[in-house]
Amino acid sequence: MTTPPSVLFVCVKNAGKSQMAAALARHHAGDRLMVHSAGTRPGTTLNTETVAALNEIGATLDDEYPKPLEPALLDTVDAVIILGADAHLPHTGAAPVQRWDTDEPSQRGVTGMPRMRLIRNDIDQRVQALIHQLLAT
Repeated sequence: MTTPPSVLFVCVKNAGKSQMAAALARHHAGDRLMVHSAGTRPGTTLNTETVAALNEIGATLDDEYPKPLEPALLDTVDAVIILGADAHLPHTGAAPVQRWDTDEPSQRGVTGMPRMRLIRNDIDQRVQALIHQLLAT
């Protein structure tokens, strides 16, 4: 385990869910955790509703932008979290890999900020459990 422990959050575009998870991890863990995020096919801008949902709770994406996955990073982090079913890694590296499939509220007709808050809250619970796990070892 590195000091501080490190985690990589990955999704396809690195514009929404992986950025959200990374921001929440930074918000809760501060400098006790090294946090990275990346996309397998990164977009060009952050999702505005993701930014707004994070701002509501005091977490920010200041200076963040969608970034491509650097395969070498997979060999240096302590945990890799893939958000959603669509992102696939070029290789898994040495770190344990988890896939988080977040419920999609839009399938139940929930859209806009109410949708994003539900997604944020689900990811936030998972991030807090991960932080506890990584910092307890």
